[in-house]
Amino acid sequence: MPQAWQNIPDHLNPIAFRLGPVEIFWYGIMYLVAFAIVYYLVRYRIRTEKMGISFETVQDFFPWAIVGLLLGARLGDVFIYDWSYFSKHPLEIFLPFDIYNHWQYIGIYGMSYFGGLVGLAIALYLFCKIKKINLLEFSDLFSPAVPLAFTFGRLGNFINGELYGRITNKFWGMYFPADFSGQLRHPSQLYEALLEGILLFAILWNLRKKNYPAGYLTAFYLIGYGIARFTGEFFREPDKSWFFNPKMLSSGQVFSLLLIFAALFLLILKRSKRRA
Repeated sequence: MPQAWQNIPDHLNPIAFRLGPVEIFWYGIMYLVAFAIVYYLVRYRIRTEKMGISFETVQDFFPWAIVGLLLGARLGDVFIYDWSYFSKHPLEIFLPFDIYNHWQYIGIYGMSYFGGLVGLAIALYLFCKIKKINLLEFSDLFSPAVPLAFTFGRLGNFINGELYGRITNKFWGMYFPADFSGQLRHPSQLYEALLEGILLFAILWNLRKKNYPAGYLTAFYLIGYGIARFTGEFFREPDKSWFFNPKMLSSGQVFSLLLIFAALFLLILKRSKRRA
């Protein structure tokens, strides 16, 4: 039984199906599932809770969110982990083709959560400014739903066999085909799906019922994600960044701490304004 568990990644095919020369990956499908989950959970909140935001406004925002998230995630991955793309393969950052090999279809891969968060934040700010909507109230509407959606992103990482964990001797470790060392490793994608996804969703989905001031749910999400990601990084093989050489903390842990500090600053700012 342990051996069957340890070899699960070897039996997973990242490609869901093919449409002619185009390969459809499970990772891309997981993104669609994630957007659908946020869409329906936000719709549920608007229907069942006293929200000052119409569902039509949410529908208008979704194209902004998708573009901001995908652009930010892709640029974030290139900027943080593979800067050479800007100088050597600038067109391939967003094109799903290898322009140097007869325009062979290769898909788009390499997405950064932190880059996606920045891209989404910019889209959120611009949309709220144009529509004259309270930024923090609008952000609070989405924050409790995001972790459950993020669960499927991590499952996509697992099916891809990427972002695997550090070497371990625990029986629940797994062998990943992309790891040429052939050593048993933590299935850190599943750890993160549990911590950053299911557990954080359960907490925030319950906290949403309390009458917090605008911005609190957003801050709780950032703090919760920061703590979950910081913890998960102890089991995940550190990402190699061109500008960051981890000695004590990984780049993911550094960015997680920045998220936590930013969220704490937001809470302090909100509390000081309430007392003023």
